[in-house]
Amino acid sequence: MLGWEFPPFISGGLGTACYGLTKAMSGLGLQVSFVLPKPIQAKDFATHVNMRSPADITLRSRTELLQGKMQEEALLKNVKFETIDSPLQPYADPESYRIEIEELIRQKQSHLNESYFEETQFHPEKQYDYGGDMYSEVRRYAGAAVRLALAEDFDIIHAHDWMTYTAGIAVSAATGKPLVIHVHSTEFDRSGEHVNQTIYDIERAGMHAADKIIAVSYLTRNIIISRYGVTGDKVDVVYNGVERNGTSFANNRIGIKKNEKIVLFLGRITMQKGPEYFLEAAKKVLKVMDNVKFVMAGSGDMMKRIIEMAAGMGIGNKVLFTGFLRGEDVRRIYEIADLYVMPSVSEPFGIAPLEALNNDVPVLISKQSGVSEVLTHVLKVDFWDVKEIANKIVAVLKYQPLQMTLKEHGNFEVRKLKWEDAAKKCCEIYEDVLYETVCV
Repeated sequence: MLGWEFPPFISGGLGTACYGLTKAMSGLGLQVSFVLPKPIQAKDFATHVNMRSPADITLRSRTELLQGKMQEEALLKNVKFETIDSPLQPYADPESYRIEIEELIRQKQSHLNESYFEETQFHPEKQYDYGGDMYSEVRRYAGAAVRLALAEDFDIIHAHDWMTYTAGIAVSAATGKPLVIHVHSTEFDRSGEHVNQTIYDIERAGMHAADKIIAVSYLTRNIIISRYGVTGDKVDVVYNGVERNGTSFANNRIGIKKNEKIVLFLGRITMQKGPEYFLEAAKKVLKVMDNVKFVMAGSGDMMKRIIEMAAGMGIGNKVLFTGFLRGEDVRRIYEIADLYVMPSVSEPFGIAPLEALNNDVPVLISKQSGVSEVLTHVLKVDFWDVKEIANKIVAVLKYQPLQMTLKEHGNFEVRKLKWEDAAKKCCEIYEDVLYETVCV
């Protein structure tokens, strides 16, 4: 399995999905080798992840790769992690990648080994042409993945999103093993009609090289077929799941007045997620309700613009920005929320609404989201219809029976979406691909 983020180092839903899926696969008895870039600033992963590179692959036994807490060992007993020194980061683009490398050089904090510099002709002490660096790194990552794969015994390759497709194609070519790619998001979701042609070309190459494509929703499946020229029989839909929670402490509203209602936006603050529509709706709500705070939890390329937008609209004192949250902080923010809103412009799936329902938080989502295909007891609206978004927010905050109905039915509904079911569906796809490969 080829990915580029995994807890605790996550920037969005992909890391959550990879964790839920691999943990469920482990529970089903599948042996998974998960390959991912090692974060530049990270000295250690979580206790259940053991760092590994191509240089030391022969020096460590398989049983040494899973260390740490007994609970995590049990949950991921059939999963091992193989890491490649690389500055690739989730949701990166050429500009953010360039800034990351420049900062790395400036602080002289690189822990990348000498082979990295040799393979990429990347020398911090010299001037460097940054043009296309991220794409060169994607190719170098693919080469390193091939070296790891040649020392492994496996049946199938599973690649997550565009940064790993080149690696997936290379590993498949080198080993003759079939390739399955998992599309969590496309360039059209991330960039609208202003797509990055190079990323699009990598996505298209991966889709056409794959033996099978897994899409996270029919919304995504339709984009794959219509925008990338892929036949429908090649694309299967596997919905994401959600981790079940224990007891909730919904009354723990530290720092929030008892009479204040909390409307939550949790996600990357970027064009795809529609943060500006959230603010426009907030302004309309505040015209009829004053005891409301709008919390925006997350970070992204639009952060500065959205903060300035809130100030310019005169609602800056009613909008709180928390920055990026993870782990226990995410649970706490759900606990104080009265409503979760996801006004995404184009959302392939959307795990956050499931997490909100799992924490007894009513949900309002855009119709332009894959998760709307599987949820019934939520409110749905077109992302651009800010008047209707505001109306629905007011309705939930003012009318307790509506809020309680959405909580109870939504929480019951989300229990049906299990990672184990997603893992079983992936297993069926693996078996079909392997059968077809043998027959050919």
